[in-house]
Amino acid sequence: MTVRVSTLPLNGVRQVLELPSAGPDPLTGPTALAAVLGYARGRRPLRYRSPNERDGRWVQVPAFGYDRFDARPAAPGPLGDDDVLVAEGLHGRLDPEGWTAVRRALDEAQPAADALAARADGRAFWELPDDELSVLGEPGTVGASLRALGELPEPQPRYVLAALHHRRPELVPLLTRATWLQTVPHLREGDSGVAAVVHRELRANAAAFAALERAVAALLPAAPLTRLRLHDLLVWLAGTLRLPTAVALGQQTEEWSSAGVTGL
Repeated sequence: MTVRVSTLPLNGVRQVLELPSAGPDPLTGPTALAAVLGYARGRRPLRYRSPNERDGRWVQVPAFGYDRFDARPAAPGPLGDDDVLVAEGLHGRLDPEGWTAVRRALDEAQPAADALAARADGRAFWELPDDELSVLGEPGTVGASLRALGELPEPQPRYVLAALHHRRPELVPLLTRATWLQTVPHLREGDSGVAAVVHRELRANAAAFAALERAVAALLPAAPLTRLRLHDLLVWLAGTLRLPTAVALGQQTEEWSSAGVTGL
């Protein structure tokens, strides 16, 4: 697929993204942008019938979790019930036992989350020095804190990190089984965990991700996505074979058309 970019804000997304965790082939900026728009705006048909209806009807529902997770405002104050609900919007409903376990884990994670933010000292994840994601810099590094949070009993890590990412989308990477499987083969000796792979790829593609982040912010101003979330999305879409679907949906959006992009 070749994409012609004609007008702003897409002039800056011509760079190629080299993301080994997403696959051996590079992603063009326009392809990545179309995939993100497909994730945010894509819809799929669902047959719906309420209990008082004889016949159902087709409705269009979000194909992905942008509205349920990324676009939902973060709650103020300490981590709480609303953060569990937000995490469920990304990873699915919990049973009562799982919900209680995740809610308890959030209480226990609050000090670690506060320490992580203090350690970052206002820097975004991609602005952190390499030592923060290396075992050579431990203890007390951002990487060590993220690894500890990822080692909670299942299903807590996915939900806790989703809640923390939603609160600090520029600092806390997400974690799913799919992205972990995509990322773990790229670990190097001395890495504090898979977050080090994410950090390395963000820094290696700094200009391309900055351009993609600007374009997404211009096209989705109500709920833009950080480059940390954009990396997670691209790896997840590629690893779960959803990337072609997201790209196709993105090319059908009003944002794609209004930005002056045509897919050939």
